[in-house]
Amino acid sequence: MSRNNHKTPNLARRLLLGAATLSLAGVPLAQAQEAPKSVRIGWAIAKTGPNAGGTATTVTPNYQMWVKEINDAGGLMLKAHGKRVPIEVVEYDDRSSSEEAVRATERLITQDKVDFVLPPWGTANNLAVGPTYEKHKYPLLAATSVTDKAPDLAKRWKHAFFFLGTGTQYAEALVGYLEEARKAGKIGDRIAMVNIADGFGVELSNAARKAAARHGFTLVYDKSYPIGTQDMTPILNEVKGKGADVFVAFSYPPDTVMITDQARVIGFNPKVMFTGVGTQFPMYKAKFGAAAEGIMGPGGVDFDSPAIKDYFARHKAFSGQEPDRFASTVQYAALQVLQQSIERVGKIDREAVTQEIRSGSFDTILGPLKLENQLFNNLWWVGQWQSGEFYAVAPSNKKGAKPAVLPKPAWK
Repeated sequence: MSRNNHKTPNLARRLLLGAATLSLAGVPLAQAQEAPKSVRIGWAIAKTGPNAGGTATTVTPNYQMWVKEINDAGGLMLKAHGKRVPIEVVEYDDRSSSEEAVRATERLITQDKVDFVLPPWGTANNLAVGPTYEKHKYPLLAATSVTDKAPDLAKRWKHAFFFLGTGTQYAEALVGYLEEARKAGKIGDRIAMVNIADGFGVELSNAARKAAARHGFTLVYDKSYPIGTQDMTPILNEVKGKGADVFVAFSYPPDTVMITDQARVIGFNPKVMFTGVGTQFPMYKAKFGAAAEGIMGPGGVDFDSPAIKDYFARHKAFSGQEPDRFASTVQYAALQVLQQSIERVGKIDREAVTQEIRSGSFDTILGPLKLENQLFNNLWWVGQWQSGEFYAVAPSNKKGAKPAVLPKPAWK
């Protein structure tokens, strides 16, 4: 017993001496702990299936460029360890399936033990994986999800952050802009609307119906179409016969291209043509060129911003293509928020990082960014192709907005 009693104080003195030595050497105890060899970041995104086009345009290049830029700089700065640590990526193909996105996200968290998970593309898949993120207390940075459920979901999902606004915000901005045009005598009060029968299309069309009623417009056509529709000509011919000045399609990229192409073929040229997602993509500009003039869609960018110009140049140098003019800038800004939050916390502490995202202010390519109740609301809602660029037009009082071209020019 006596020997044990003598050993314990001696051991304690040695530990204290070791700690004092480290302190005197100017090495904080937290830094003396072994730093992780990497920060493991995972994602499950659509490499195949109908969501692959949107993913390849908006998500994949931003994720990859962000990782490369950080690793080229030496990694994420973890001040608790006094060093930069590179990012290691673990990725899966969700095959454009919500069920597979959920399974892959669960696998990334429970089997691969990644430190953070970046979300998939699209409203439906973001909402599908939301409960998994919340269950495991991983921050969800939903930068490609538009839903009116976002404010309520944010109350239930304390780790979810919605960066792309609500359907009502887009619909109200669009229809409010149309009301101004109607009052100016540029258009009438008849709107024809179609939507894809998926999360984005359903959310936006529901919001647009209510906005149209509030602003005194008449919906003369209002139908949905299934994912994978191969021919929009029958719908477009019906719409053409309704005599509406305004045609709105809440569509996904393959449908957006098909609608534009087939509208040209049948000579359907309304005074206002609003389509998208996809309208803002570089492939749309490449395919239609001058024929895209005057076509509207969600989003837009401020090309007077030096930060936006720099981002576009870096994106093109990295991926060989320009970013889209809708969610790409928002997607990259969300990644900047994550990076700054991790580096401010200074270690892999998801709860602390989540709290920083919730309460912090961030410097991004969109300018200063601060979430309000886990939502980002300082967005462009409506853009338009003008002279080869997709400029933001609404909110019209926001710095960088351009006046809209109305009516839409004839097809070229």
